[in-house]
Amino acid sequence: MSSQRVRPEILDFTPYVPGLSVEEIKAKYGLPNVIKLASNENPLGVSPLAQEAMVRAAGQAFRYPQNHSPRLTAAIGKAMGVPAGLIVAGNGSDEIIDLLFRVLARPGKDNVVCYEHCFSMYGLTSRLCGVEYREVPRGEGYRLPLEFLAEAANENTVMVFVTTPDNPTGLAARAEELMVLSGVLPKGAILVVDEAYMDFSWPPEEYSMLSAVQELDNVVVLRTFSKAYGLAGLRLGYGVMPQWLADHVRRARPPFTVNLMAEEAGLAVLEDDNFYSATLEVVFKGRERLLKRLPELGCEVWSSQANFVMFRPPYPADQVCEELLRRGVIVRHLKSFGLPDNIRVNVGTGPETEAFLKALEEILHG
Repeated sequence: MSSQRVRPEILDFTPYVPGLSVEEIKAKYGLPNVIKLASNENPLGVSPLAQEAMVRAAGQAFRYPQNHSPRLTAAIGKAMGVPAGLIVAGNGSDEIIDLLFRVLARPGKDNVVCYEHCFSMYGLTSRLCGVEYREVPRGEGYRLPLEFLAEAANENTVMVFVTTPDNPTGLAARAEELMVLSGVLPKGAILVVDEAYMDFSWPPEEYSMLSAVQELDNVVVLRTFSKAYGLAGLRLGYGVMPQWLADHVRRARPPFTVNLMAEEAGLAVLEDDNFYSATLEVVFKGRERLLKRLPELGCEVWSSQANFVMFRPPYPADQVCEELLRRGVIVRHLKSFGLPDNIRVNVGTGPETEAFLKALEEILHG
C-alpha cells in the first residue's frame, strides 16, 4: 500500500478547511451579489498606494526578491519601534509559526501548549512536525486561561501560544498579564504571542507585547499584513523575536518565500496612513454597532478587541448561517473551532454591516 510510505502523523491528518468563496456561494445559491464577512478581511479592500506599488513592480517579476526582505524588515522596524535585526518576514505569519516549530521543537520529545477553541494552525503544525500538542480548557466566558497555560507547561514545553486579541472570541489579554506568564514559564519555553488583530485593540499599548521582546529573552510576537493592512491575498507576515532566535530562524528558512509583489505592497502600505486610519475608523464604528445591535436581536455577544464579533443566536447557529447564505451574506459558523452554537462575523463597510444586521433580523424575527 502506498500509504505505508507516509508518516503515521499524516494518515489521520485533518487539513485546514477554509470557508466557501464568494464565487462558490454565488453559483450555489444563484445570487448576483454576496457580502463576505467570514474571514476577517479588511473592509476597505487594498490600499491605493499598495496597488500602485504592485503595478510599478510588475515588470520586475522575473527577478528573485532580495532574500530576507531587508528593506521591508527595516521599514517594519521603523514603523513599530523595534530593531530590524529582531524581525523575520514570512509568507504570512503561518510561515513564521512553521519555522519556529522546525527550529525549536524536537519531534517525539517536546510539547507545545495552547488552549481549546483557538486558531487551528498551532495544532496543525504541531501534528505535521510530530510534536505533542497540549490544549488546556478556557476560563469562564471563554476567557484566555493564562494561569492554566502556566500549569500545563513542563520541562519539555518548547512553546506556549496565546492569540490576543483572540480568534474567534475577540477577547484580549493585557500586556502585564502576559509579562507575568512569560516570567513563570519553565526555563527554555518560549511564549509566542500572536497579535494578528492587535491593530484593532484599544488602547494597543495596554495589550501589545512588541516593546517587551527586546527586554525578555523568551517572547516572540507574530504580526500580519492580512488584516488592518489589507494584504491577505499576498501572504505577508512577520515575527519579532530575541536576536539569538531570529538568527537561527533566518538560517533555517527557505530562500525567497516573501515574493517581490508582497514586499513592495508591504512597504507601500506602511506609508499609507490614510488607508490605515480609515480602516480603524470603519472597524471601530462597525464593531460598536454590532455589539449594540446583536443583543437587541436576542443574541448573546462577547466583547471584542478585534475586527470581528462572536455571538450566539437564539436559534441553531448552523441554520442561521444557512439562512444568511441564502440572503447572500457569508459569516463563519464556529463548528470548526469546537463552538457549534456560535457564529463569528467580521466588520464590513457600513452598508455591508447594516445588510448583515437586516438579514439577521429577518431570520430571527421574521
